[in-house]
Amino acid sequence: MTAIQVRGLRKGYQNVQAVAGIDLDIAQGEVFALLGPNGAGKTTTVEILEGHRQRDSGTVSVLGQDPANAGRDWRARLGIVLQTATDAAELSVLETVRHFARYYPRPREVDDVIEVCGLKEKARARVKSLSGGQRRRLDVALGIVGTPELVFMDEPTTGFDPEARRQFWSLIQKLAADGTTILLTTHYLDEAEALADRVAVIARGEIVAEGPPAKLGGRSTAQATVRWVDNRGEQIVRTATPTKLVNELSAGGRELAGLTVSRPTLEDIYLDLVGEKS
Repeated sequence: MTAIQVRGLRKGYQNVQAVAGIDLDIAQGEVFALLGPNGAGKTTTVEILEGHRQRDSGTVSVLGQDPANAGRDWRARLGIVLQTATDAAELSVLETVRHFARYYPRPREVDDVIEVCGLKEKARARVKSLSGGQRRRLDVALGIVGTPELVFMDEPTTGFDPEARRQFWSLIQKLAADGTTILLTTHYLDEAEALADRVAVIARGEIVAEGPPAKLGGRSTAQATVRWVDNRGEQIVRTATPTKLVNELSAGGRELAGLTVSRPTLEDIYLDLVGEKS
């Protein structure tokens, strides 16, 4: 089953083509990451999918409906976690989540939402007293309290310290385990690799690569770099058959100091992809 299907999506602003003919398929229950530099077209694409911006051409189906003319019932099936959000700072976490729950026809239990978002100990605390990571957890709580089938998350961990990011990842993984479809935009490639079933890289309004993080851009079959140290100093060889090379080098019980075998990281592949389009 497909949660999102896009064909030939285009959107321009005066002389700038922000989105230049995107095709996209996202399955129900999938965590999908949209990657790209600033100005690549990520935000415009997501806003069109959310129904917040009109497209110039192309077809878009989100949960079986066109966002351009979908109604209130369709919106109740979505959750949106914005990069920045305003809130009622004087309200408590419990009051805030309870207030938003009233907007939806079939909300989740408020106490359950607060607990799954890691805010149980802060339920009575005022929003203005929360740390940055806790406020982002509250943003997610507000995004999922309506029991959405699909959640959009825009740069959800921007400004987080490493510990807070890891805690947030656990929360995303819990949502995915419950069958929620998640479309995530992020600049953190380790985040995309840890969370996403598939990723797409967008550059200058076009999808330049798409697939599982481990295989993106031919990553899984790219040449490996083998490094070791011998009596001639450090040796570096790039090869498509690193196991064969290591076996040859270690024949006869030969010890190889500082031996490492590495393939391109997701960051290496990403930089190559966006560099080709810059």
